[in-house]
Amino acid sequence: MSNIVEIKVPDIGDFDTVEVIEVLVAEGDKIEAEQSLITVESDKASMEIPASQGGVVKSVKVKLGDKVSEGSVILEVEAADAGAASASGASAPAAAPAAAPAAASAPPPPPRLPPRRPARAARSPWSCPTSATSIRSRSSRSWSKQATPSSPSRA
Repeated sequence: MSNIVEIKVPDIGDFDTVEVIEVLVAEGDKIEAEQSLITVESDKASMEIPASQGGVVKSVKVKLGDKVSEGSVILEVEAADAGAASASGASAPAAAPAAAPAAASAPPPPPRLPPRRPARAARSPWSCPTSATSIRSRSSRSWSKQATPSSPSRA
């Protein structure tokens, strides 16, 4: 036993009506939930409207150029009944144990890498771990101590 479900335009935002610029399904097509059904366009954007439920398309209620708004019926779908869904759900667990031995023969995952060291904090050009910095003069080629700009100068 099957039932007919109407699929309607969901909340499309701040638009009252939008124009249908593309119909992506036809009568007799089998669709799945979240599959795009139509493309609509406003003055600012175009968007695809997805199916809220899967099934077989029985009738398409919109055509190119139609204006639709939130709650407008897009199409009617013949959805599978709950009994068929539970029967397919009952057969799925039977297949799961057969897949378990195949997973056991899979190669082991690669070895874990050692943890990363934390990154060093970036230093500004004016920061210095000590109060004086050793610099080398170009002219004398000797080492000398010079006060950093952040240390108080003696006058």
